[in-house]
Amino acid sequence: MNKSSFDLSAYLNDNKALVETYLKKILNRFNPSHELVQAMGHSMMAGGKRIRPVLGLAAAKACGGNPLTALPSCCAIEMIHTYSLIHDDLPAMDDDDLRRGLPTCHKKFSEATAILAGDGLLTHAFHVLTQPESLFEFYPDRFILLELVSRISDAAGVNGMVEGQMLDMQSQEGKNRGNKDALLDHLKKVHDLKTGRMICVSVEAGALSVGADPRMLTSLGEYADNIGLAFQVMDDILNVEGDPNKMGKAIGSDALHDKMTFPAILGLEQSKGYAGQLVDAGLAAIEGFDKKADPLRAIARYIIDRDR
Repeated sequence: MNKSSFDLSAYLNDNKALVETYLKKILNRFNPSHELVQAMGHSMMAGGKRIRPVLGLAAAKACGGNPLTALPSCCAIEMIHTYSLIHDDLPAMDDDDLRRGLPTCHKKFSEATAILAGDGLLTHAFHVLTQPESLFEFYPDRFILLELVSRISDAAGVNGMVEGQMLDMQSQEGKNRGNKDALLDHLKKVHDLKTGRMICVSVEAGALSVGADPRMLTSLGEYADNIGLAFQVMDDILNVEGDPNKMGKAIGSDALHDKMTFPAILGLEQSKGYAGQLVDAGLAAIEGFDKKADPLRAIARYIIDRDR
């Protein structure tokens, strides 16, 4: 495919705006004078790439369905992702002061309010997913919604993102143990869980929402596994050489905290090569899809070309 034949920037902007329109509708159901609601809105509407919901919409399109049918799961996943960022930024976790160019939730409000704002977004995400008719014109049937609840909760919980965060914290205690291959295998496991599972379920949810067949789901799962890990490799690289003005947060924090990262294990250039290999593998997985999958292809390339 000719890279210039698809306008990724316009696609990302249009779909980001679509998702944010519905995220605002969700927030507007609450009393805006409440501090908890303000804290939820501060983090959820702070911008960001919205890669997870856009991947869900793109997967629905790739499977030949109406992408709007995937919006309930896309919004729920973005709410869960925002909760995870709020909690990751807390002093007990990564202890960050900036997120998306703004003070982190606990800096803007308080630690207690930030914890509850994250809890509120996580739990309300499943209300949104199971009661879509009050907000969305298009949504899957009840059987598919139940399957989406099962898959998204599993990806976000003890078998996925939460366990990945736990392993990430524990990794710092044993970061100098074992050889390079063992450390790399452990780091892949951490990020397969912490970042990869939610990226995978974003793609999966978009496809399931429009009734994708098992063959499509298998190919899309392989695509998502590879680009999910590539996304984290690039995050580690950008933490070394990114522009803080573009990223909206400080760089060099991984080295400052002596964190286990891909550049720390492989070196910067080898990490870049590894990210490229992962994206190539992801693209190979969806070779059998037609032009409706071009957004997925462009997003895969964007992951290693991005500067934030």
